[in-house]
Amino acid sequence: MAALIHEFIFRSADRTPNEEALTYRERRLDYAALAGEVESTAAAMLALGLGRGERVAVWLEKRVETVAALFGAAAAGGVFVPVNPLLKPEQVAYILGDCNVRILVTSADRLRLLAAVLPQCPDLRTVVAAGPADSLPAIPGVEIVLWDEAAAAAGTARPHRAIDSDMAAILYTSGSTGRPKGVVLSHRNMVAGAKSVAGYLENTPDDRILAVLPLSFDYGLSQLTTAFHTGAAAVLMNYLLPRDIVKAVEDARITGLAAVPPLWIQLAQLRWPEDAPLRYITNSGGAMQRTTLDVLRGALPRTKVYLMYGLTEAFRSTFLPPAELDRRPDSMGKAIPNAEVLVLRADGTPCAPGEPGELVHRGALVSMGYWNDPEKTAERFKPVSPAHPGLPIPELAVWSGDTVRMDDEGYLYFISRKDEMIKTSGYRVSPSEVEEVVYATGQVNEAAAIGVPHPELGQAIVVAATPRNGAEFDAETLLAACRPHLPAYMLPARIEIRQGSLPRNPNGKIDRKLLAQELQDAFTGAAK
Repeated sequence: MAALIHEFIFRSADRTPNEEALTYRERRLDYAALAGEVESTAAAMLALGLGRGERVAVWLEKRVETVAALFGAAAAGGVFVPVNPLLKPEQVAYILGDCNVRILVTSADRLRLLAAVLPQCPDLRTVVAAGPADSLPAIPGVEIVLWDEAAAAAGTARPHRAIDSDMAAILYTSGSTGRPKGVVLSHRNMVAGAKSVAGYLENTPDDRILAVLPLSFDYGLSQLTTAFHTGAAAVLMNYLLPRDIVKAVEDARITGLAAVPPLWIQLAQLRWPEDAPLRYITNSGGAMQRTTLDVLRGALPRTKVYLMYGLTEAFRSTFLPPAELDRRPDSMGKAIPNAEVLVLRADGTPCAPGEPGELVHRGALVSMGYWNDPEKTAERFKPVSPAHPGLPIPELAVWSGDTVRMDDEGYLYFISRKDEMIKTSGYRVSPSEVEEVVYATGQVNEAAAIGVPHPELGQAIVVAATPRNGAEFDAETLLAACRPHLPAYMLPARIEIRQGSLPRNPNGKIDRKLLAQELQDAFTGAAK
């Protein structure tokens, strides 16, 4: 049984060496070939001087070298740091400096973009450039080698010893304020998460999983780890348009597809083939709106829909079984296998059924904390009341910062993130409550409710919305449609109609932080 994350690939190679493991465009690797790529990459990193637990950052789009570098770093006894390919050079340099990256794997084109900022990363000593390299910039103090050269120079050094409680990866997640935080994951975290998810999704070696989300996003990386654990095939995709995804599902005979709510909204507007091969689709990263869910279920009647909730600090917390969709489509479900989810008051005592409280996750998926940030770690990772009071060492759980409620049957319902709750006229308003009513009008493609400072109300509710295809309306029309369904204190003080899409963060979610600043500026300007 695999204890380390890269062992998924080696175990599947032992069982089914000739089965397809990874596809990127026209290139297809079976498990034996993928295991060989990972072993070769690990040997190359060791030859480049990678020490035990040292960090290897990968700033590439999804391709075979990306996967080999991530799992090869783990196999060498290092720690991989996937960096979102959409980030700008200054953001990349911050991550490289923050977690003291020793080796960076990127492409020649991307390296040229980084040339001016890499001198700010004093711990970086080697860059491995994948793909064509006509000209490479010189970086003072940094050795630059080509991917093929590194592989050819690989020696016979033994990988550093690792056990399941050692670091495996650092994933950077945007916070509500300040710089992104590096969430440290152990091998145990990642192995337990993959096994749990593959279990309730009922993954088998026959599955073909399309990886469209960034691998720097835990939900995106999960498409690889669940596939490799099961012995399924992972198909890498860097899509340009949502319709490219629908075509890939049909052409590559995809059985599993994961996406976030803004992408599902776009995919729900497209025509899906009647014989779509999808066995299941999953949603995480925010609640899927009821209208989107209904459209997708109508377009994909033979496809199971799994609604899920997770946070990078504990990977995945809950899922709703597809059989429960008709009974409770607004629920986050219950805890995933091998995890416990609690709803607690501020003093740590359990909430009564229906009482809002903070979601607290305990178990093997709770990560190791934030890299080099003991203060933020102490805020989020705190003890829970022990099941056995005689134990002298307290167990740390992750306090999500999300407000939820649990019904009498144990099903959970999301209310809001603490830092997104709107406090207006003495009331606490969940943005999702307002957004649900806006979506229910049938006129809106995307919507986000934000609280902005107001001298009398404390905060005013401002909504940004994009019109559904073919819909023609103004802010007053939309407000009039919402008025019968919202109490006065929940009515938006302003609705801003936007064309196109609302701003996204690098993981494809609506960027509420940026949107809040834009709406605050617009609201303040309109009030003058």
